[in-house]
Amino acid sequence: MHCASKEIADTDRYLHWDELRHRSGNSKFSAQEKWASLKSSRISKSQKIPLTDSQGREFHFFLTQKMFQLLHQVDMKAGGGVSAPPEITTPDSRDRYYISSLIEEAITSSQLEGAIVTRSQAKDMLRTNRKPIDEGEQMVLNNFLTMKKLGKLKDSPLTPELILEIHREISSGTLETPFDEGRFRNSTDHVRIEDVESGEVIHTPPSAKGLPDRIQALCDFANDPAMTGYLHPVIRSIILHFWLAYEHPFIDGNGRTARALFYWSMLKHDFWLFEFISISQQILKAPKKYYRAFLYTETDDNDLNYFLLHQLQILNQSIGSLHDYIAHKQAELESLRQTISPSLGFNHRQLALIRNAAKHPSAVYTVVSHRTSHNIATQTARTDLQELEEKGLLKRQKISKAFQFSPTEDFTSRLKNLSL
Repeated sequence: MHCASKEIADTDRYLHWDELRHRSGNSKFSAQEKWASLKSSRISKSQKIPLTDSQGREFHFFLTQKMFQLLHQVDMKAGGGVSAPPEITTPDSRDRYYISSLIEEAITSSQLEGAIVTRSQAKDMLRTNRKPIDEGEQMVLNNFLTMKKLGKLKDSPLTPELILEIHREISSGTLETPFDEGRFRNSTDHVRIEDVESGEVIHTPPSAKGLPDRIQALCDFANDPAMTGYLHPVIRSIILHFWLAYEHPFIDGNGRTARALFYWSMLKHDFWLFEFISISQQILKAPKKYYRAFLYTETDDNDLNYFLLHQLQILNQSIGSLHDYIAHKQAELESLRQTISPSLGFNHRQLALIRNAAKHPSAVYTVVSHRTSHNIATQTARTDLQELEEKGLLKRQKISKAFQFSPTEDFTSRLKNLSL
């Protein structure tokens, strides 16, 4: 390794010139010398992929030690043969976590793209099956339905038609004209990405001319592992995410479609735990880092390592967040079980509702919301609620043509009395 680059070789950061130039310190090498040496070292290790920019220059990457470590952690915690928490492998509780994850990803992915919607209102819409009242809620609903659909599409090869189908599902009712739903942009469409605060143009997608051929190349890359030799499926999935976003083939909805392709690819390669994981939840905590990873790749000679490293960190944070969430919910449920007599015979769905009602005395439940939350049959949901009503924990009233259930005013004391 060149002496100048050796000084920064041990860092976990993959430094861009914007960061490196401020780190000269007491080194005998200038920032420019360090950068030239570092670039030479990186390029010598890099592997090219079939994605090219507007000038025909290929994108490339190489796996750093940090990336190998992060990949190993994803393999160990989310791969096909991994032993997952029993809460998401047990049929009785699996669907509850599955639906919760779909809702979380649907909301946060929409918020990343500018949807103005509150978490509580969006959850209420999805759980009660009411119609969206504005564009933000429509985006959330579209994302939710698309994420549910991906599990069924994972065994299908990726085609331009499938990408259009995913975009049509994601963008339905949210664009200025329905004509733009499920179609690639053409030469009359002027698409560019601007910085929200400054208005500065930060990315101009490649020309619409030749776009169908480039999308076909993306599909070939997704479907044919032999095209680039062995490529770790997580790396391939992340590159698909970047590739679609870079091409920006649609008038709008590109980010949501790109993340949907990532999920499709992960599920296709048997990373089944990602049915329960929301990456957008973690991205939304620091969205500027997400967009900077795109920008750094494009401004440093198409070096994909910036985006790959960022996404590998996001994946591990998302996996950790799922385990923390499950542990928290199970601790709550166990605490509740200890205060409620087993002789009462509450099932896990009723216990989950009781826990929620104890926290939210003004909550409202319907057969549809309970059915959606647990992915169960309508009659099962109705029986759950009626049994809680019979025990005096829920009260029922008819609103329009449907019954609504809410916690009784003395819910906590009634629960205690039942357990005596």
